[in-house]
Parts: sequence; structure tokens; C-alpha cells
Amino acid sequence: MRYMQTGGFQNNPYMRLTLGLTLILLVVFTATNFMLYFAKMDLSPSSVVLYYNGNEEEFHPARSYQSMLEVTHGHLAMMALVMLLLTHLVVFAPMKRSSKIGVIVAAFASALGSEAAGWLVRFVHPDFAWLKVVSFVTLQGTLVFLLGILGGFLWSGWRRQKQLESIIIGEETEEELAEEEAHLP
Repeated sequence: MRYMQTGGFQNNPYMRLTLGLTLILLVVFTATNFMLYFAKMDLSPSSVVLYYNGNEEEFHPARSYQSMLEVTHGHLAMMALVMLLLTHLVVFAPMKRSSKIGVIVAAFASALGSEAAGWLVRFVHPDFAWLKVVSFVTLQGTLVFLLGILGGFLWSGWRRQKQLESIIIGEETEEELAEEEAHLP
């Protein structure tokens, strides 16, 4: 735990490599979230209702219980892991306690709200479509924010490593010069 709190992970090139590659995958994950959502719906509640409840006149079937269950099953596990990873890093970010709590709660609540909203629209009432839109926008905004924090951690760690290398190289050069000067007649 101290390793994370003191920023030691930023000085470990293997940890930065792992987190950097994770960052790349999660940026692509976030981009595909946008693409998947907008391939089926837009930010209007009416498009959400159409997607989940269908439209007989346009031969657009309603989402089935089983198809929704299969999607929810996969999404809940994936989002839990993604949110765990990203919000865990927020714990060590230089932010106020209340901001950290807000970001963490927003991340998990919007992920859960996004999943629950489809069920509510389909099986409770179409008026819950606004929840899907708000949850989607909040979830994507939170993901972008959390990925920005991860990128910031990696950038500051890389800069710190470069500064340390220049200091160490500079000290070695000065020591070598001092030693050479001592041997001059």
C-alpha cells in the first residue's frame, strides 16, 4: 500500500508499462462504448424506448428477457473490474477526499444505472429512458476523467524518471571530472 501512496509505482518501468498498456486498452474500450451506444440509440429518451420496447410498425422487435440477461451478466462483471482498477488509482490521486468519494460513487452508480435503466424501460415504464441517457453520459464522462488521471500518473512518473536519470548522470559526470582533475599534474 505504501508503494502506491508514495508513488513508487511511478518509478517502476514495468508498472508503468503495464498501466500504460492498460490505458491504451481502456481508451479503446471507452471509444467502443460510444460506438455501440450510438449504433443503437442516441441521446434522446425516445430512441432508448424504441431500442428496448421495439416498434411493431417498423418491424423492430422488443428486447427479450434472455438477451438482456446475457448482456447484463457480461457487463456487470466487466464494469466491476474496470471501475475497480480505475477508481483504485483515484484513491492515490492528489484530490480532496470529497472529490475522490464523488468520482468513485459516480463511476459505480452510473455503471449500475446504465444497466438497470434498460431493464426499467423494458419491464417497468418507458419514462425511465432518461435514466439510461443520464447514466450513459455520466459513465462515459467518468471513464474519460479516470483515464485522464491514469494518464497523468504515467506522465508524471515518466517525467520523474527522466529527471532522476539526468540528475544521476549529471552527478556521475561531475564525479568523473573531479577524479580526472585530481589526477592532473
